Amino acid sequence: MPDLFDPLKMRSIKFLNRVVVSPMVQTSSVDGFANSWHLVHLGSRAVGGAGMVMTEAAAVSRIGRICKNDLGIWKDAHISQLKKIASFVKDQGSIPGIQLAHAGRKGSYTSPLNKKGLTALKPLPTNEGWQTIAPSPIPFEKNAPKPLQMSLKDIQNVISSFAKAARRADKANFDLIEVHAGHGYLLHQFYSPISNTRKDEYGGNLHNRMRLALEVAEAIRDVLPEKKVLSFRISYTDWINGGWNLEDSITLSKELKKRGVDIIDVSSGGTSPNSVAIAKDLIEDRDKIKTESLIPLEPGYQVEGSASIKSKAKIRTAAVGLITNAKHAQDVIFYNKADFTFLARELLRDPYWPIRAAIELNQSHKLSVPGQYYLAWRDQEDFQFNGLNIQ
Repeated sequence: MPDLFDPLKMRSIKFLNRVVVSPMVQTSSVDGFANSWHLVHLGSRAVGGAGMVMTEAAAVSRIGRICKNDLGIWKDAHISQLKKIASFVKDQGSIPGIQLAHAGRKGSYTSPLNKKGLTALKPLPTNEGWQTIAPSPIPFEKNAPKPLQMSLKDIQNVISSFAKAARRADKANFDLIEVHAGHGYLLHQFYSPISNTRKDEYGGNLHNRMRLALEVAEAIRDVLPEKKVLSFRISYTDWINGGWNLEDSITLSKELKKRGVDIIDVSSGGTSPNSVAIAKDLIEDRDKIKTESLIPLEPGYQVEGSASIKSKAKIRTAAVGLITNAKHAQDVIFYNKADFTFLARELLRDPYWPIRAAIELNQSHKLSVPGQYYLAWRDQEDFQFNGLNIQ
């Protein structure tokens, strides 16, 4: 059975291990440009031993941003700074990946970052925001502006925007391109019956609602070199009765595989504010919480979704969601529930988690560390180097 630090080759790309830096929103860009913050943030996690480092969601169009400070890839001028990041990540032996996204109706919000710290996202005032688009004119939440229902021309423009962004990602030397089709963003808005009430070929039955995601996959695969890997992040369930569910996700994953998608990154939720994430031990108090559905937060709460999709759709998957310790991550891979583990908050807390995990799991001989940092990983008792290789 595979281990967490075993290599994996897909197409012509070789991942040195199965630990991935999950896309994590930084809201630190101006006009979509990557900067020194992104280089240090992502570069330090490549130094820390992750097999792949993924950028946060990069907007494929200006109106596809969540907020004004999102990373972007909607124009050629963005390529140069992104290329510096991809090159540095690759120099550390890690695979550089980028996530492409369009927020749809979940756009035109304030930045969560300010001088007071982290605050909740709020819709921008009309004079500061932009007109959002969606499959249907249904706002995400009560106080959000009403999105414009997309015409067939708008849909074609979005497909083109994703394809052009993929070309730019290729020019920036990213080896893996992931499409964000989950968390209630535009492609998820189309495939979920909660947010899509259209009556044309992009609405109604399951096949029609999946159509946009499948056409985006086809458009990107057409422009992407055969050697590069294509991933899709999906929400495998809306966590709401009558919404998108696991069986729908298995069907979507099978169809995406036919169109050249290599990995399904399995997340969940995000399409409705009526679905609230809460620690599982508080579920007993659900009567005190006025919401339609509770997402049971616990370590690995989305792993079984990954395992089902991997088994039934016969496609490689990534598991994400409160995976924080080495043994848990190892078990996800060893018991074939996913091919990759995506870590987010734990890698914010500790960029060098992969090195610590490899030592803990007695797999350190499979991992290399930069020569500049080699002495830091010396065992203080016997002055051995924990089996780590020098890079």
